[in-house]
Amino acid sequence: MNEINPYGLDALWAQGDLIARATLAILAIMSLASWTILLLKLVEQGQLLRAARTANGTFWTSASVRAGAAALPESNPFHDLAQAGILAVERHGESLLAKIGLSEWVSLSLQRSVGVILSRAQGGMAVLATVGSTAPFVGLFGTVWGIYHALTAIGIAGQASIDKVAGPVGEALIMTAVGLGVAVPAVLGYNLLIRRHKLVGEQVRGFASDLHSVLLVGIEEEHAVLPIRAAVKGAA
Repeated sequence: MNEINPYGLDALWAQGDLIARATLAILAIMSLASWTILLLKLVEQGQLLRAARTANGTFWTSASVRAGAAALPESNPFHDLAQAGILAVERHGESLLAKIGLSEWVSLSLQRSVGVILSRAQGGMAVLATVGSTAPFVGLFGTVWGIYHALTAIGIAGQASIDKVAGPVGEALIMTAVGLGVAVPAVLGYNLLIRRHKLVGEQVRGFASDLHSVLLVGIEEEHAVLPIRAAVKGAA
């Protein structure tokens, strides 16, 4: 039967008290959460970038805004963005909305839709930032706790030989190494996701800006509103 390494992680778990084990368990949960979120967000961002390529290749070749929106699957976020623009044009002129210029109203509607898409795409990334910033301190807490108990045990035993000090202190320092091992991938993953999120944001905002221009192409400069709603409905 294999013996437990007296200076390894197994010994730390077997010989550690409740707080030491809880610290290791917290670090394990943080690591699992960060890797899960990282992989899920990479997949989600990849889907958004593919959706952007689909929208740019399909929507702008359609005969009308409605036709372009219909050509996109409902699961595509750019479909919702196009529908938000169409609905904004159709609703303009109703009650209090008539007091807002069509350009401003459509811009506000598209900005809200863009905000919803990007907010959904950014969800969960705060967990990575939290893990990256707190995991080293959790590991350091485990180290301080382990050294405290190691020195207490040595003081009670009255022996301070190197073999009595190296083992407990080395086991305590493992906590710091584990904390860094949890934090570094979380920080790198967070930076990677932020970079890709900017690419997604550029695609969504660019599509919204072009859609805004298309929806307002029939407005004359000297008028606040033209019957663009009728044109959009007639193209259905």
